[in-house]
Amino acid sequence: MGLEMEEVAAALPMEAAAAREPGVEIYPLSLYYFGAKDAAVPPRAVETPADRALRLKANFAAHGLRTSVHGVLLVELFDHPHVLLLQVRNSSFVLPGGRLRPGEEDVQGLKRKLSSKLSVVGDSDDFTGDVDDWQVGECIGMWWRSEFGAVPCPYMPPSFRTPKECIKLFLIRLPMSRRFVVPRNMKLLAVPLSQIHGNAQVYGPIISGIPNLLSKFSFNVISD
Repeated sequence: MGLEMEEVAAALPMEAAAAREPGVEIYPLSLYYFGAKDAAVPPRAVETPADRALRLKANFAAHGLRTSVHGVLLVELFDHPHVLLLQVRNSSFVLPGGRLRPGEEDVQGLKRKLSSKLSVVGDSDDFTGDVDDWQVGECIGMWWRSEFGAVPCPYMPPSFRTPKECIKLFLIRLPMSRRFVVPRNMKLLAVPLSQIHGNAQVYGPIISGIPNLLSKFSFNVISD
């Protein structure tokens, strides 16, 4: 009897922890609408790697640590969670988001970037409003770059005396339906978690690590 009571008592904390596990509702990809807008013209399309390095060094000297914010948007397809990724030039994959302006807050900057990448709103210098009601959730991961061209690390190594960039990932809780409008020179693709898991060769270290970051969440996949 005493042994049985001990086993029950030991199980209670685990059940309580499971009850507190954060949940995420995921809706079918078929409920979302996709459109296109004018191609995003890179402001520095003719910039050479050397010019970019000089520009980033100058920005770092003027403003300090560069901070980038990106959103993890999940949908359901074939009863499995998929991440929405932007494909650039039919090759590289990126998460929607980008660099914050000096002094800009994480959430407001991410909403601005999501609107510029995924809706009819542009990303002009005078855009300060919150046109789209993006529900930005918790920060699920952070990476650091020792140099602008270095591979990001998910921690701060002792050798990082002056990191050059901090990259933050936020979980975006999508509504049941939404219209996505992306530039014509990009594609918005739904990629299964099983495909990107550990696949750094194709998706890079940050995107391929997303399934591990999401392991603490319980998914309510709504497929009806």
